[in-house]
Amino acid sequence: MLQLHTSTSEHDQVVETMITLTHLSNLNRAIVAGDGSTELYLALRRRGLVLVGLHSAFRLRKAACAVGLITVRDSLAAFEAALAQVAPSLGTTATIAVLIKSGESGFALKIRKALERIGFRIEAGVRCQQGLVMSAHRRGYAQLDRAA
Repeated sequence: MLQLHTSTSEHDQVVETMITLTHLSNLNRAIVAGDGSTELYLALRRRGLVLVGLHSAFRLRKAACAVGLITVRDSLAAFEAALAQVAPSLGTTATIAVLIKSGESGFALKIRKALERIGFRIEAGVRCQQGLVMSAHRRGYAQLDRAA
């Protein structure tokens, strides 16, 4: 019984960290993808965030979301698949948070490079009991899009 409480508090810590890093509020639309996305979605809904959806159920127009939340274990391919599911729904000034559950050295750097390739700049990284939560913001992407 005590172990269940501990894992719940660990999960709460990750959810709170992701909310804090992305400044997610009831006014923001958010999309969730990756390993454990259903649990993350349910935890966000329990906190009263109603404009949150799973990538599989999202039927909004493109660039409608201000926040993207991704969880990933140790597969770069799985991360890139989740990122491909989330990216079309993110606005030009969106923020993204990634929970990296892998202990592999260099994996966070690979994720950072993948985010930078699509116009995100890493802003923060916080170590939690379940892994590393990294946040990135898409700055100036609207001006780059207009210039191209």
